[in-house]
Amino acid sequence: MKQFRALGAGIAALALILATPTMASAGQKPKPAPGPVVKSSQVVAPFNLDIDGRDVHVADGFAGIVGTLAADGSITPTVNPAPGASGVEVSQNGRTLAFTTTEGEMEITASGLNLWGPRGSKVYADTLAYEQANNPDQDVAYGVENPSQCVSDALTAAGFPVSYTGLVDSHAYSVTQWGRQWVIADAGANALLAADSAGRVSTLAVFPAQPTTITSEMAAALSLPDCVVGIPYRFEAVPTDVEVGRDGMLYVTTLPGGPESPVLGARGALWRVNPWNGSATQIATGFLGATNLAIGQRGEIYVAEYFASAISVVRNGTKSHFLDLTNVVAIEAGRGGSLWAGTTISLDPAGPQVPGTIVEIVNGKWHKKASFRH
Repeated sequence: MKQFRALGAGIAALALILATPTMASAGQKPKPAPGPVVKSSQVVAPFNLDIDGRDVHVADGFAGIVGTLAADGSITPTVNPAPGASGVEVSQNGRTLAFTTTEGEMEITASGLNLWGPRGSKVYADTLAYEQANNPDQDVAYGVENPSQCVSDALTAAGFPVSYTGLVDSHAYSVTQWGRQWVIADAGANALLAADSAGRVSTLAVFPAQPTTITSEMAAALSLPDCVVGIPYRFEAVPTDVEVGRDGMLYVTTLPGGPESPVLGARGALWRVNPWNGSATQIATGFLGATNLAIGQRGEIYVAEYFASAISVVRNGTKSHFLDLTNVVAIEAGRGGSLWAGTTISLDPAGPQVPGTIVEIVNGKWHKKASFRH
């Protein structure tokens, strides 16, 4: 649903409802390595990180800047202002800075990919304009197929759209480089978009609807009547991050649309997308707020679960717990097995108040120095 696709606003609004777990309860023994080493507590919402040589780049969406991490933990702005910044990536040759920005709250007024290159060159790939002209998921059916009057009335009263196809909406959230193209995870379009160096946008892949059968427990939690029980509701698959694997395939995390809370279960997913033909295959599910991913040295995939305050790892399609990390929203891999993560400030006034951070996650011999490159 549209109100859950604007990730920055969605995370802020939904986190007010959810109690955020802390990293360890009082009296428990500290968790053994791997463990996070705080490199900065001077960020607000570091939605994405990129490691380029000795530089750690960050897109801080709430601060509205793109910058680099300094030795003292401060963030040196590279782009300021960068309204609604969320994705950041430095090109493989180190000559182009790519970052996504999105403006507007209840209604998106601008969204796209910025490509800043040598000698002051600046190119803007307008994903909102592309969405308005093409709407890649316009043929994807969401909601309930052939609903009864009771189901229609109940869903409408609860604020769920009953039956609809893809809406016109763009939120260019994350970006990665694939060959000579830039691949954008557009959380509004429910698609992966490709942009070339001239800013021309095309559709690379569209994600299918994500059906969830409403159980009696779900209906009770959402105050829905019995006529809704057993009905499959097709939620939107909302892409949040995209990375290139060693096999040349694209790996993508998605939120499941609808209420992002334990009420409907942990429904976030991890996908493998063939960039040559756009086919998408779900390889793991069961994530509670899959906002970012990183690919490890041995092909394992780490997933940041924002609403679980945890990082999971997927090996051969099997998901397991890796590390508790409060408010984790971003994760990035570096050479040597090191991982970097970004956490947001506390958004739940009733929960523990913590700052936003950038951390390096170390595990024995992993921790050598902060000098890594993709």
